[in-house]
Amino acid sequence: MQLFETERLYARRLTLSDIEPMLSIYGDIETVRFVGDSSPITREECLQWVEVTNSNFLLRGYGMVAFCNQETDEVIGCGGIVHPGQQDQPEIKYAFRRNCWGQGYATEAITALVQFAQSNWNVGKIIATVAPGNSASQHVLSKLGFAHVEDQTNEDASITQVWAIEAQS
Repeated sequence: MQLFETERLYARRLTLSDIEPMLSIYGDIETVRFVGDSSPITREECLQWVEVTNSNFLLRGYGMVAFCNQETDEVIGCGGIVHPGQQDQPEIKYAFRRNCWGQGYATEAITALVQFAQSNWNVGKIIATVAPGNSASQHVLSKLGFAHVEDQTNEDASITQVWAIEAQS
């Protein structure tokens, strides 16, 4: 089921048929350099992710989605609004296949995702967590109107930047 579209992409809920595309994104060591613990995802973790996403849609009405190329229907990225560790604040997450970097897909998809989430999923303030070295994501978030609000120190003494955007009234 298509949720929204942009000039070049459309977003739909993740399905089990997305396991291979997810592995091509989150199984790439360079792509996950700034994601979680930087470990590539396994097939089993992809399966669990789709199950968790389906549960999130049932529980909250939203979750992770596949970003697909409108011309080819190919999944080139994943993103969505989640609550890691059941945190209160909705958090945006996204990643794209490495061969799609630098083409404006992240800005295009995440702009539409934020607008859709705030209009259709009744999500107000959205945060994003970013590694200090991830200048590409910082640039995307800044273009979308997110502001860097604080730095958090993690248990391992590393720093995570917290960015936020409020719903437009």
